[in-house]
Amino acid sequence: MSGIELHQVAKRYGAIDVIPDLSLSVEPGEFMVFLGPSGCGKSTLLRIVAGLEAVSGGSIHIGGRDVTTLAPGQRDVAMVFQQYALYPHMTVRDNMAFGLRNVGTSAAEIARRVDDAARMLELGALLDRKPTQLSGGQRQRVAIGRAVVKEPAAFLFDEPLSNLDAALRNRTRVELSRLHQRLGATMVFVTHDQVEAMTLATRIVVMNAGRIEQVGTPMDVYRRPASRFVAGFVGSPSMNFVDVARAPSDGAFVRVRLPDGTVTPTRIPAGDVPGNGLLTLGVRAECLTVDPAGTLGGRTEVVERLGDRTLVHVSLAAGDLVVAEAAPHSELRAGDPVRLALDPAGLHVFDATGRAHHPVA
Repeated sequence: MSGIELHQVAKRYGAIDVIPDLSLSVEPGEFMVFLGPSGCGKSTLLRIVAGLEAVSGGSIHIGGRDVTTLAPGQRDVAMVFQQYALYPHMTVRDNMAFGLRNVGTSAAEIARRVDDAARMLELGALLDRKPTQLSGGQRQRVAIGRAVVKEPAAFLFDEPLSNLDAALRNRTRVELSRLHQRLGATMVFVTHDQVEAMTLATRIVVMNAGRIEQVGTPMDVYRRPASRFVAGFVGSPSMNFVDVARAPSDGAFVRVRLPDGTVTPTRIPAGDVPGNGLLTLGVRAECLTVDPAGTLGGRTEVVERLGDRTLVHVSLAAGDLVVAEAAPHSELRAGDPVRLALDPAGLHVFDATGRAHHPVA
């Protein structure tokens, strides 16, 4: 297993800074996911690690070896792309063996690696088929198998599930997780899909405009987002935001005044939050619940019945639209009045810079 070290990596196209200055450590055996919106630089960063893009500054080390100026084939990494890029005239077996033959690997070793990968990815019955005879999910498994047979220091995945339908994407995600457990290999995975990030990652790197907003475990990123950007990007539904003012404190914790004048307590230490300036209250749907005794009033706009949970889109008295959670079998309908309760332990405050202030654990 080999780790990956990026030190002050920069990428520029002319006068445009795509990645201004980025440092990051990927631990040996880690499954790290680069998560962010389109255009944030995550795929460019992965291509820099692979050697498909040259750096404009900084250095890259894989397994302790400086690979900054090495060609892709000299970096001991294997990359799986969004497009399967299989040779249509070759069988599955030959597609998986092709790269090994090119570097002079012995026939016996090629057979061993292909058979091992096929067994791991459940491709044994498909080895003599050609790509046109395979489903999309099977083709993607072949593309992954082509990477596995290389036995690289690290695997790099560039949105490999994007072309699959929802059900197949879910199954392939589970297969990738099992593959990581079996191999114990270092894997770096790029996606804009937060579900993929939350379910696959050891740690998530949330990127925005070429910069790292936060690095952390999936639940750390979800429960204690470093910034308003992270809070809004991670989570489904995303965190609710309401502009608030700071109310006089009655103890060690901050109180805030909502637009309708309601004052609500939090579990955020009073000394952590600026005394003035714009503040935004953040609350996830599970901490904003339908409750006849709730302090907030509003009108139901949309009800989403998802089976295991029911989400209610509510227009508050001051006009803010929020998403709250109701009982799974709630009878609420669009147009119904509704009361909402806030859980103080689940409230976050974001200051004018977008920095997050969290409740005490």
